Amino acid sequence: MLRRLALNLFAGWFRLPRWFPTAAMARIRDAIAAGERRHAGELCFAVESRYSPWDVLAGLQPRRRAEQAFSLLRVWDTERNSGVLLYLQLAERRVEIVADRGIGEHVDAAQWQAICAAFAADIARGPAEAAVLASVGRISDLLAAHFPTAGDNPRELSDEPVVL
Repeated sequence: MLRRLALNLFAGWFRLPRWFPTAAMARIRDAIAAGERRHAGELCFAVESRYSPWDVLAGLQPRRRAEQAFSLLRVWDTERNSGVLLYLQLAERRVEIVADRGIGEHVDAAQWQAICAAFAADIARGPAEAAVLASVGRISDLLAAHFPTAGDNPRELSDEPVVL
């Protein structure tokens, strides 16, 4: 608990602009858009620099926060329940993927866990932009294999990365 509190107080606030400058966010947006042309899913990338001390003391965990962001960002609000959230919390370098139920019928949890593990390893090695781009590519490959586009593929969610 003390380690998490210290990380969230001192480690996360300065990483966001350094790891994700405007140009990097544009490249991530473009990678999401390119990937979505190959599958019927909707991908959203959200990054959060840190949690408040009160959230840490209350026991907020990255998985729960990713689920909150999935709802807050309305990633679930697609016609085919095809939303996927790629979530990164910088202070603790924690990553999560939340997939909507329509995709869950096609892709099993072990495949998402493998992508999460690769993302976490990539973040630990750095640079962060390359880790996100690699994960966007892995998710797009997985969705193209299990949830291919069927002709008309409307854009239901913005491709812009979200800073929480």
